[in-house]
Amino acid sequence: MTTLISTNALQLDANHGLLFQDLSFTLSQGDRIGLVGHNGCGKSTLLGLLAGTREASAGLIHMARACRLQHVEQHLPPDMAELSLYQALQAALADAPEQQWRIDSLLEELGISGATAQLPVKSLSGGQHTRLLLARALLHEPNVLLLDEPSNHLDLPSLLWLEQFLSRWRGAFILVSHDQRLLDNATRKTWVLRDRCLYSFDLACGAALSALAEQDAANAARRSAEQKEIDRIEASSHRLAIWGRTYDNEDLSRKAKTMQRRVERLKEEQTFVSEGAPWTLSLRGKAMAADQLLALEGLPVRPAPAAPVLYEVEHLVIRPGERVALLGANGSGKSSLLRQCWAALNSQSELAGMRCHPTASIGYYDQNLQQLADNASLSDALYPFAAQAEEVAARSDAARRQSLIAAGFPYSRHGQKVDTLSGGERARLLFLGLSLASYHLLLLDEPTNHLDMEGKQQLAAALQGFAGGCLLVSHDRDLIEQACNRYWVVHEGRLEQWQDAESAYRRLGGVSQPGSASPAGMEAAGQGSRSAAQAMPDGEEQLLARLYELEQLLAADLARKPRHQKPSSQQQWRAELNQLNRQLGLDA
Repeated sequence: MTTLISTNALQLDANHGLLFQDLSFTLSQGDRIGLVGHNGCGKSTLLGLLAGTREASAGLIHMARACRLQHVEQHLPPDMAELSLYQALQAALADAPEQQWRIDSLLEELGISGATAQLPVKSLSGGQHTRLLLARALLHEPNVLLLDEPSNHLDLPSLLWLEQFLSRWRGAFILVSHDQRLLDNATRKTWVLRDRCLYSFDLACGAALSALAEQDAANAARRSAEQKEIDRIEASSHRLAIWGRTYDNEDLSRKAKTMQRRVERLKEEQTFVSEGAPWTLSLRGKAMAADQLLALEGLPVRPAPAAPVLYEVEHLVIRPGERVALLGANGSGKSSLLRQCWAALNSQSELAGMRCHPTASIGYYDQNLQQLADNASLSDALYPFAAQAEEVAARSDAARRQSLIAAGFPYSRHGQKVDTLSGGERARLLFLGLSLASYHLLLLDEPTNHLDMEGKQQLAAALQGFAGGCLLVSHDRDLIEQACNRYWVVHEGRLEQWQDAESAYRRLGGVSQPGSASPAGMEAAGQGSRSAAQAMPDGEEQLLARLYELEQLLAADLARKPRHQKPSSQQQWRAELNQLNRQLGLDA
């Protein structure tokens, strides 16, 4: 198989120390590789080295003549904000105007309509941004794609489209993502960047992580046995040295020194055990004895002050201890609701249709991570959060320094500017600030966008134990199902309340489930619901999205302990899966 890229002893020294060293690997034609690792370990940096936008401190990167590489970064260049999508594609071919004809055929291939192509880039959804970035890369006819977290900000239909695109892609690619399902379905190999080294597996992500966990367990057991032997020899050496001095016996002293040299040699050869992730996500919150933390009644939701109303919140309330998931497709106005509420709270101005408890402290996680001042040091960026803490000790400089160290930011980095952090490190800093302040209510807008797989699991656990209330916007169903106990759905210009996640998903997909709960306060009890076959959307993409959703629901339920499983739901899901497979011609 043709080798397209090879590296030898690649090393990079960052401002805060060695990021990775001695990375040697090859990328061959047709390789489909998932690159995973905790935030800040250097995944995006490694892609930048391969793309030529960064320089290594040491080592070599060799590109074969046949290699036509394109780097699909996380964010669009800022100078494109005012361009239309079509103009942004034309700009990518500025050096080859004779190839402009290819734009129209590529738009059709990527499912971008003519009307969407004329929209300004700044008004596009996250899924449309991803398609635009891919389109700009594909115009150069690459055979290698470097994809840096393309699944960020995607709703379910867009995520499914990306998965299908990668499955059809004939070239090689390296995909950085924290979405294990996407990696399992789209890749065949996995590289795990950890401990400044690269671990390679000829397995998809889930199997690779399991194999790495087994390897870690074996290494830990081996190191424990080695440490016992080291301790035994060290104790003997210490005892012989004492006897040698006590009895003035040179032979015993010589033997003690020999044994000590053996100890040093065994320590050098001792099995390496991973340092693990640099940080464990936690959230401190405060309970409040109140009937309501936040009430929304007759609130018109707009994406901007002068923009048309997307929907109106009729009457919904968040109480202490309630963790509400706000669901809906991209562009439906979920983030707009949170931004509107936060803007009013931050400016201490009244917003018609919104009431909050007068003594409640409310925190906000902005998916664009703009709450942290770019030119502030890490310690100074935390000051506004620490200042809101009730405990005097939590407001001190020492508390901020200790928190930063516990979050994986060593003292040498505390003067580092926020704008030099990676997206994952910036998210880590914002979560740290929210925990320092210890709020009564959190408004979380897509908090998993920059979290790694471990971080997502830790966030779900942190929210389960959060003492206050929470309004969460997310497309991560594992997080929604584990952390939330109420569900709001933005659908067809309305915000409805549902009592369980399954019913909310089905409503979002346009399907009513027989016997499922109706929207609270919206539909009369006992009202008949259409069967899955009658309510099934006609569009193939919606059918595939529903198929994807059902497979995840079934897999998640089967992964639970038997006593927690839902056999009746499993039976319904399997029946609907069979029906969808027949409709899509996949039951052959």
